[in-house]
Amino acid sequence: MSTLADSVGRSLPDGDEALRTAMVEALRSSGALRTDRVAAALLAVPRHVFAPEVPVAEAYEPERALVTKRDEYGLAVSSVSAARIQAQMLEQADVRPGMRVLEVGSGGYNAALIAEVVGPDGEVVTVDIDPFVTDRAQKYLAEAGYERVRVVLADGSGPVEGGPFDRIIVTVGAWDLPPAWTGALVEGGTITVPLRMHGLTRSITFRREGERLVSVSATVSGFVKIQGADAHDEFLVLPRGTKEIGLRFDELERPDTSRLGGVLDTPRAEWWSGVTVGNQEPFDSLYLWLASSLPGFGLMSVDPELDTKTVAPANRMACPVIVDGDSLAYLALRRIADDPVTFEFGAHGFGPDEGPLAALINTEVRKWDREHRTSDGPVFTAQPIGTPNDQLPDGLVVDKTHVRLTISWP
Repeated sequence: MSTLADSVGRSLPDGDEALRTAMVEALRSSGALRTDRVAAALLAVPRHVFAPEVPVAEAYEPERALVTKRDEYGLAVSSVSAARIQAQMLEQADVRPGMRVLEVGSGGYNAALIAEVVGPDGEVVTVDIDPFVTDRAQKYLAEAGYERVRVVLADGSGPVEGGPFDRIIVTVGAWDLPPAWTGALVEGGTITVPLRMHGLTRSITFRREGERLVSVSATVSGFVKIQGADAHDEFLVLPRGTKEIGLRFDELERPDTSRLGGVLDTPRAEWWSGVTVGNQEPFDSLYLWLASSLPGFGLMSVDPELDTKTVAPANRMACPVIVDGDSLAYLALRRIADDPVTFEFGAHGFGPDEGPLAALINTEVRKWDREHRTSDGPVFTAQPIGTPNDQLPDGLVVDKTHVRLTISWP
């Protein structure tokens, strides 16, 4: 029986083959890895070469991201993403032999994987704004035998020589879709990008159709934020004046939060929807639905070290919240009595209009349960920022700097 090593066509270094094989098997079992061509690339490329600071065995753990640079606050600004995320993204992008591919964000390892998939007849260009990142990528690509990957130091949001490209893969979290990306694609080509909408990131593969991009797939993902001209920071509100509870708003249009002072000192009210979820059941599409349907949408986070139990959101890292004037409400969960593995969705509210806001959340939770819980999710369409309303598809329109993004649910 032939092995993946046979399909690569060359031997692997002693000591690493078992680690790579185990990683590939784990990725197949998780469903992140579906095709032999991506599996062969993962088996061929020595991942540990691109993160020499990390013990070799740890470099091949499927869920481990390998941070290569942090900012002055200790936040990761460059990393080799977890192997599961990279495998999933390569499968989603549907990279094939002979293609010309642009990668935005240069860790080195992912560019080597792409080079393996496109083969000697393909071309790979990887671009990054940080010279630390590009110098490192160029060095380790050469050490691993992938000198043919062209490494470019530039703002990846702008034009890059070498196009047009069949595929663009963006490996940093983006808030917008610069026109240079659409312009660099061949007609019918695709861009796979971790795109942030109302604070929620989805890895979306868009196909170019003239001047617009239409999604063909989307999955939950998270990446370090893009740097450069198209970087975009969220707007943070601290309703108690401390870092205990934060409200984050991500879009150009956001609610007026000037009247929230003291709102969390009022009594908390609770309402429940009757919609339940198992403790191992994903409900990522609910967050996206609420972002698509609720005015004044943002995300609430709670610092566990400062938590006074004033709020009890469904997710303490990022929970849907809505604000209207001097009131707010957020998504909540409670355990069903006598059932340790089932929870009910609801809403907690604060302020004089807590009831209507909580009712609005529960109404949309019930609608999601009836109409969208088992669907394939929405279609995302990106069109130039000047596109008139009558040329947009039906759905929620989110205006970015460069594009008008429409989220259309079935």
